[in-house]
Amino acid sequence: MENIDHLKNCPVCKSTSIGRYKKSTFDPQTLDKESIKITDSAYGQTWDLSRCRDCYHIFANPCPSPSYIQSLYGKIEDPLYEEEALGRAKNFQRILSQLEKIHPEKGPLFDVGAATGILLDSARRKGWISDGIEPSVWAVKVAREKYGLDLQVGNFEKAETETNYRAVTMVDFIEHVPQPREAVKKAFGILSPGGTLCVVTPNIRSLAARISGNKWWHFRPAHLSYFTKASLTALLEISGFQIIKIRKYSWTFSAHYLLSRLKGLNFLIKNTRIASFWKKIPIKLALGDSFEVYARKKS
Repeated sequence: MENIDHLKNCPVCKSTSIGRYKKSTFDPQTLDKESIKITDSAYGQTWDLSRCRDCYHIFANPCPSPSYIQSLYGKIEDPLYEEEALGRAKNFQRILSQLEKIHPEKGPLFDVGAATGILLDSARRKGWISDGIEPSVWAVKVAREKYGLDLQVGNFEKAETETNYRAVTMVDFIEHVPQPREAVKKAFGILSPGGTLCVVTPNIRSLAARISGNKWWHFRPAHLSYFTKASLTALLEISGFQIIKIRKYSWTFSAHYLLSRLKGLNFLIKNTRIASFWKKIPIKLALGDSFEVYARKKS
């Protein structure tokens, strides 16, 4: 199939010692912008997955080429993402608070895969100098009109940026790219000495992942890389970072959003008046199935 790459090396450590991990439950020919948007609910669908025998990274193989997946992300429109802005802002506040413990002086912050700019708007309100990049033309337009943010449109790995950022954030980003090492290498290049990279990404070895099995909600067509603690550590250390903190990430969503994800219960939000009620109820999900990692750029 055109625009599909067959990988012979691990995307993290470049080892050739790779083997089959999981058979595909997804037809690559159905890949489109709808199946990879942030709020898709195609849970349990994966590409053929391979596993590296050296660093234990798990990845889609074959996978969409970087240019192909980038072109699809450029076309995404996802209004439901912005409807959850309040809960998402609460998620990002916890990240910003942690970054401020590391860098109380704050400074320039770059968000990779910035979506509609919710994190960057929160950062700016707390005194950071906000900058970022996002492939979706629609999302960049929303960021400009709603938050007054001037985001770059395009591919982070090829972007022309400053090189003095105190912090770079990658929240639910590296699982979406076929070559995560290139993205982390780029982050290293734009950070100032001693700067911090924050990565949030699913943990395929988490208890929630093991209990959910093939129905784990992070198994979805948009996700091309699945990390273990070993492979995420390898990725960061190979790229020149020293991990300074790892903790479990938690999300805050409205009850309305969560019910909309559950096919057996979404009848509860079909009535407009009742749906409005559910939107006002925030729910914090501490599932422990994603890493929240802070890593310092080594000299």
